[in-house]
Amino acid sequence: MLSFFKKSDKAADENPEQPTGWAARLRQGLAKTRDNLGKQISGLLGGGKIDDELYEELETALLSADVGVNATQHLLDDLKLRVKRDKLEDAAQLKAALRDGLQALLAPLEAPLDITAQKPYVIMLAGVNGAGKTTTIGKLAKHFQAQGKSVLLAAGDTFRAAAREQLAVWGERNNVTVITQQGSDSAAVIFDAIQAARARGIDIVLADTAGRLPTQLHLMEELKKIKRVIAKAEPAAPHEIMLVLDANTGQNAITQVKSFDDALQVTGLVLTKLDGTAKGGVIAAIAKTRPIPIRFIGVGEKIDDLRPFVAGEFVEALFE
Repeated sequence: MLSFFKKSDKAADENPEQPTGWAARLRQGLAKTRDNLGKQISGLLGGGKIDDELYEELETALLSADVGVNATQHLLDDLKLRVKRDKLEDAAQLKAALRDGLQALLAPLEAPLDITAQKPYVIMLAGVNGAGKTTTIGKLAKHFQAQGKSVLLAAGDTFRAAAREQLAVWGERNNVTVITQQGSDSAAVIFDAIQAARARGIDIVLADTAGRLPTQLHLMEELKKIKRVIAKAEPAAPHEIMLVLDANTGQNAITQVKSFDDALQVTGLVLTKLDGTAKGGVIAAIAKTRPIPIRFIGVGEKIDDLRPFVAGEFVEALFE
């Protein structure tokens, strides 16, 4: 039976507002990566001779933050070009050059999501188990509501009853309707959710799906089926296929991006749990290997700790 969860007498956000601004929270959220990468770089580039040994130490520092082999080589090559072009002679001058090179690498990933083209705008979310997909949906709902948009949630993770319950809790917190079904498949739930959204004039549908590993081919085929069914419910949908990645997985995130993109043609990424990892440099690896836009990054547990990715903000927080 089709079910609707809605709570209208509860505040959208039970979490107290943090006293600091977003820049400070981003810097705090990247503390582990900054300790692992930023401080190493600051130590190496405090002054002295620019030589092969320095470049080797920089390479080690970048790799330790999961920047990845390809992105590390790209950054070092770019750095050497800047040294030659700008006639840099002291290691202290390299920090700004490396920061500029990293920002240039990440800039193509900065592409804010445009949700105005369609109504309802259907966002299909995918990812492995434990990446933070359901929590991300709740935070996205709050983000879009802050823009004055109406939101409907589709509990498409029909494999886990706990996932439906978790999404219902987020619906209560945000005063958002959640559509779910018992004993039905994910595609049917999302199909019905889109129909309901169209009937009610809802702006955005956030469609959850079951977590799965890229190696589970039969489940990846199920994702493809969901995508096809969504297109039947709403022409040109899903308008966004968003892959949620846990930053703690490091280079394994690259494997996930490749596998899900090959199967679904992913249009945007969400990188969660950056506050819990020392390997936030994986963003650079993504930029070099599979430069899909990073729509949002998550740097904390609170409902507003998910924000659009801005390359300059990220780099500044990493190097401060």
